[in-house]
Amino acid sequence: MNQQELETFLISIRRHLHQFPELSNQEFETSKSIEKWLKELDIPIRKTTLKTGVFADIKGGKPGPIVAIRADIDALPIEEKTGLPYASKIKGVMHACGHDFHTAALVGAAYLLKKNQSNLNGTVRLIFQPAEELGGGAKHVIEDGQLEEVEAIIGLHNKPGLPVGTIGIKEGPLMAAVDRFQIILHGKGSHAALPQNGKDPIVAAAQLITAIQTIVSRNVSPLQSAVVSVTKIIGGSTWNVIPGNISLEGTVRTFDPIIREEVKTRLYTIVNAIAAAFSQEAEINWFSGPPPLVNHTSVTEIVSTAAKEQSLNVIHPESSTAGEDFSYYLLDIPGTFAFFGTNGQEDWHHPEFTVDETSIIKAAYFLYGSARELLDLQIAR
Repeated sequence: MNQQELETFLISIRRHLHQFPELSNQEFETSKSIEKWLKELDIPIRKTTLKTGVFADIKGGKPGPIVAIRADIDALPIEEKTGLPYASKIKGVMHACGHDFHTAALVGAAYLLKKNQSNLNGTVRLIFQPAEELGGGAKHVIEDGQLEEVEAIIGLHNKPGLPVGTIGIKEGPLMAAVDRFQIILHGKGSHAALPQNGKDPIVAAAQLITAIQTIVSRNVSPLQSAVVSVTKIIGGSTWNVIPGNISLEGTVRTFDPIIREEVKTRLYTIVNAIAAAFSQEAEINWFSGPPPLVNHTSVTEIVSTAAKEQSLNVIHPESSTAGEDFSYYLLDIPGTFAFFGTNGQEDWHHPEFTVDETSIIKAAYFLYGSARELLDLQIAR
């Protein structure tokens, strides 16, 4: 295939995946398709104990280290509203985060690596990872042994806010830690006309939601970053009855481990204090998600050089308070993660999310060039 044929092929892959999205840990047909494309390229598949996800090695003609390239493959429970001719055919499921873009780009990189296999100074491991949206897929990949002997890893995420041809690369924190909380206030129900006979959890919840906002504004330095958002409230069943219970859920996003723990501590303190003030029993459930995504200096520098060699416009991006479980890989081995411009009109997780498909071939060459650069430099640390 020449470059134009490869681009057409990768766009067809992306559109196929976009029409048939699958949720986290349900990417069975997606995995079968990826295996098919790799086998057509004569790339051997690695064994795995995971039910979904695909892993493969491209061994170069010369000895050297193993570097990994990762793409995520799962979709989201969102009803698509793009009106595209290749829109999702699966009701209520959509590739609204561009993982179809990532997968197509990695297949493209696999083609380029295979084509130049004899000139590779080592091995490139392909990681098509399931369940990124649940925040735990990367951990399962690690537990499955797919990072064994890998000395560096690279990945990317489409970025609607950046134009095609622009890539955001920076060392240090790029994306936030993701934690989820659930708070249940147990009060006492009563007739709405006789509130004195009950212990109103709705009034307590209203006070709690307001007070939670002071965690960031009065406990986190203005020079640091943190987000605390209440995103879900469940309580009550009719207009004239005060319910006995109310449930709140939300998320915390932080970049610093100390601040992450401080926010959690303050949340517990505020919830228990307000519950006591309104005669409620408080139940708090905390779900720790991926840690902050922190790019390693040496690998980031090498990848930045590779991007410039691909004539990409390299910028220093703002950090994002969104989360990415690629961060788990970076706890174990050096690596870097980049934002790749796709010139979208809507951001991630929106029902009208789209990508500019002319960026796919650029992403494929970027991943290919970055892996080559890492192997050629033997992953300088």
